[in-house]
Amino acid sequence: MSVTQARTMPGVLELLPLDQVAFQGMLDAIRRNFERFGFVPIETPVMEFASILLTKEGGETERQVYFVQSTGAIEQGEKPELALRFDLTVPLARYVAEHEHDLTFPFRRYQIQRVYRGERAQRGRFREFYQCDIDVIGKDQLSVRYDAELPAVIHSVFRDLGIGAFTIQINNRKLMRGYLRALGIEDAAQQALVLREVDKLDKRGAKYVRETLTGATFALAPDVADRLLAFVETRSTSLADAIAKLDALGGANAELDQGRVELKEVLTLVAAFGVPESHFALNLSIARGLDYYTGTVYETTLNDHPEIGSICSGGRYENLASHYTKSKLPGVGISIGATRLYWQLREAGLFAGGRSTVQALVAQMDEAELPRYLALANELREAGINTEVVMEHGKLARQFKYADRAGIRFVLVLGPDEIAKGVIAVKDLREATQHEIPRADLVERLRAALH
Repeated sequence: MSVTQARTMPGVLELLPLDQVAFQGMLDAIRRNFERFGFVPIETPVMEFASILLTKEGGETERQVYFVQSTGAIEQGEKPELALRFDLTVPLARYVAEHEHDLTFPFRRYQIQRVYRGERAQRGRFREFYQCDIDVIGKDQLSVRYDAELPAVIHSVFRDLGIGAFTIQINNRKLMRGYLRALGIEDAAQQALVLREVDKLDKRGAKYVRETLTGATFALAPDVADRLLAFVETRSTSLADAIAKLDALGGANAELDQGRVELKEVLTLVAAFGVPESHFALNLSIARGLDYYTGTVYETTLNDHPEIGSICSGGRYENLASHYTKSKLPGVGISIGATRLYWQLREAGLFAGGRSTVQALVAQMDEAELPRYLALANELREAGINTEVVMEHGKLARQFKYADRAGIRFVLVLGPDEIAKGVIAVKDLREATQHEIPRADLVERLRAALH
């Protein structure tokens, strides 16, 4: 009988248990902070009707869709009716349009689920990955004040993850479009293309962007390209500096002025939300490549690891569900690509493996005493201590080795001598110590050590 080779398809992140614990801990921290700010969970099906998903105006994403088809449909030669979701935004739009009359607005949702894209196989790019999204959706209108709340959520998430200093870069696309219009770039399609190039400034550098803008595709005059680069290279060092730089831009047109007013209000309120000025900044090169963003946009970067790129991004859009309903549903949202972020942090040495979810292992010294060991484990579990029991007799050294390899911190030994003395021998593998603890004090002592 032939044996099929066990192998994982490219583009997925399959983790060993302690790494999975660390990844799950990251997801739990993100979820905890989303809920801390009053967001409520939803889930949408992994599959949607292809006609629902493929409503964006072309683009690379539609060429990365995985279609889904049953074996029966394949046998009958039918075209696929379903597809796997490639992000959480399109399913959210469908969800809000479908349940509009049952939801309370502003609708504040978070969603932590896997999405699927047919990415070209390469290091650090994933075909299956977790996204962690929050959005605030309004009915007819949504105050720009909500745009200031999301950086506060970002700050809370990454502060709790403890992955080093970070900066939330903030801009406004109205401001950018207004400035492009002031430079004589009036066409909306050309503006969108220019914004995509400008968004590459921090990744590719000013020289690359200038050469692209003055090349055959865009054909901007050198002085126009220089003025644009000077504009997008604007950064702030403090809130006061950001306000001063925005005030200095002048009122070239109504769109630029509106963007400037919104950005000043957002930056001022971000500070009022308690985000330290060292953790957010004005950055006029941030454009976000997706065309549906209409106002505030965000990107978050690690100060000491700029090579990782944005670890959280998002922005304001004017009508989330225009493909599915005539209602106007403006919103603002952010997304964390959790799988890629975890992989990048682990590669950079910023995220170590987790600790086992098993906190104590009851060793087996005598098969005849198994009921006693099970009773001890039950007592620990009732006290909130995750406990495993060795179910098959073997050498004690092998049981210690098993606990060490599995990442279990405490091994509890209850042999004839311990039973006679009314104690438990507790070996702490993390601290490399061993103590005899009175049976009556065991739960309290273990709880103290764990917390």
